[in-house]
Amino acid sequence: MNICLLSGSTLGSAEYVAEHLETILKTQGFSTALFHGASYDDVIGEPLWLIVTSTHGAGEIPYNLRPLFDQIAQSHLDLSHLRFAIVGLGNSDYDTFCYATNHIENILEQKGAVKLCETLKIDVLHVEDPESHSEQWLPLFIQSIT
Repeated sequence: MNICLLSGSTLGSAEYVAEHLETILKTQGFSTALFHGASYDDVIGEPLWLIVTSTHGAGEIPYNLRPLFDQIAQSHLDLSHLRFAIVGLGNSDYDTFCYATNHIENILEQKGAVKLCETLKIDVLHVEDPESHSEQWLPLFIQSIT
């Protein structure tokens, strides 16, 4: 089974986390495909998504992921074939903490996609190493797909 990793990042932190998780998944024998800002045609046929995203500006999905999720939100797609999990990065000083994570989750669930496990929300104010923090969450994701 192929795990499609999608990263949405403005400053690069989510990309680093996605790359770290991909490395671990590969060492555990999983097949992966990593997209930093996926296009609709690249990923819409993939049945398993691991999304790693920051929140940009006033709680928005980062620019490199926004076109994909705008297209999904505006479509009449049935995504009941899609299973997904999300790792979100944010700053709890803002009242829009991890809002992009919530927004992506809502869009996918409205189209019938199934969330596999609890979303990991990393508060960069309190977590010095988001890569290691996400690594501790990864077994929860792996358990949900095996």
